[in-house]
Amino acid sequence: MRAMGGDQVEEAVTDAVATLRKVADRDWSVKAGRLDWSCRRTAEHIASDLIAYAGQIAGRPTDRYVPFDITFEECESPEDVLQVIEATGTLLAAAVRTAPREARAFHPYPFRSANREGFAAMGVTEVLAHTHDIAEGLGIPYEAPAALCEDVLTRIFPHVRPAPGSDPWQTLLWATGRGDLPGRAPLTGWRWNNNLVIPADRLTLQGVTPAAAADLRAGGTGGFAWTEDGPFEGTRDAAGMVTKAYEAGVHRPEFGLFVLVRIEDGRAVGGMGFHGAPAEDGRAEVGYDLAESARGNGYAAEALRALSAWALSRDDVTSLFATVDRANAPSQGVLSRAGFTRVSGEGGDGQGEGEGEGEGEGEGEGEGEAGEQYAYELRG
Repeated sequence: MRAMGGDQVEEAVTDAVATLRKVADRDWSVKAGRLDWSCRRTAEHIASDLIAYAGQIAGRPTDRYVPFDITFEECESPEDVLQVIEATGTLLAAAVRTAPREARAFHPYPFRSANREGFAAMGVTEVLAHTHDIAEGLGIPYEAPAALCEDVLTRIFPHVRPAPGSDPWQTLLWATGRGDLPGRAPLTGWRWNNNLVIPADRLTLQGVTPAAAADLRAGGTGGFAWTEDGPFEGTRDAAGMVTKAYEAGVHRPEFGLFVLVRIEDGRAVGGMGFHGAPAEDGRAEVGYDLAESARGNGYAAEALRALSAWALSRDDVTSLFATVDRANAPSQGVLSRAGFTRVSGEGGDGQGEGEGEGEGEGEGEGEGEAGEQYAYELRG
């Protein structure tokens, strides 16, 4: 998996500035594309966002933006503003590179925080989208690098289905309300979607992006630092389901896969998540697994309690359920300790992101035959 970080920020800024520097001698007071801003105001906005994101991931506030601003009173020409964009891009790239993997800071959309990959992806998106606006306003062609577009689409636009027959740049323009795609209505409003992180006592449950899911499915780490025997096969199966849902345009990131990361050392120890979005009656299925070396420590029950509390606090979730082989006593114990109650002797169809949920925290998957399952439920 190609990492999302400082290199991508620098690539986006270098490409954008090279394009815009060719027309730095023109009148930048003209309107920038579909925006109400002028080209100069739009360029200033790019630099302001880059420095703001650098400040966030460097300062790591949890409830607001770092209270500082950048002014452009000394910028007399478009070339002056482009130099500020170069400088602020370098600052964001450096802040992202030096931030620890687990660092997060406030950002309002949609779950009020972002990690270093998120701030890098947001910075790249701002550069690409607004360079398009300025280029359109000045009447010059601009096409963003396809790899950069795919990088941001698979990290902060998990809700946007890849457009068949369209390249990533076309899809990103549509996703940011700047272009048209066959068969899709134009967007009049849009938001990107940073990954959801749910805290537990000793763990964090970190939402898996489509980029990370594809890497996990292919045998990679998904960008996580795993314990020595992780990830378990159930997590890779679940990642495959995330990838399929994303490609089909039905992925709901908050009801996807989460990786369980130990706070004390930043090591990933397992996976947990949903089989999909809640049904019309608000019922959702959960599944989980742990690397064998992490079992027996109460991690799965702790994470399941946190995930359940988050889910049942929502208006669209009324109950959760899980199925487990009758022979898998450790996993039954996980469900009981998380507050689930056994409701029947037969479970669901065993499909979806919870494959491997019977691994539990002890001996591993039970040897029960098909149909020999218990169903457990937790109501809000």
